[in-house]
Amino acid sequence: MTGESTPSYPTEWLSLPELVELTGEPLGRIRRFLDEKQLVGSRRDGALRVPSVFLVDAAPLGNLRGTIIVLQDAGFSDDEVIDWLLAHHESIGMPPIEALRAGRKSEVRRVAQAEA
Repeated sequence: MTGESTPSYPTEWLSLPELVELTGEPLGRIRRFLDEKQLVGSRRDGALRVPSVFLVDAAPLGNLRGTIIVLQDAGFSDDEVIDWLLAHHESIGMPPIEALRAGRKSEVRRVAQAEA
């Protein structure tokens, strides 16, 4: 990872059972979201958890998957992907997750490819 990022964007961390409750999807579907890179999680307090900002209207943020894949293809671990998405980047002017939520996926992916 590059040194351009600063402290993380505040987010609630959701466990898999909390994701099941929030989305109304069965656990198997939540696991598929993770396997298919629609979501990415990290072990927090022993349990796999996903940042709540990765969801919109109780579903995975639609343009998150491509960015996760770009970063993982560059060798980022799941934890590094999450850190990258939540950290402020000067080149974007905000955390990438905030830019993705604002519909700026092309800009975020360009920066991801350049930094990866």
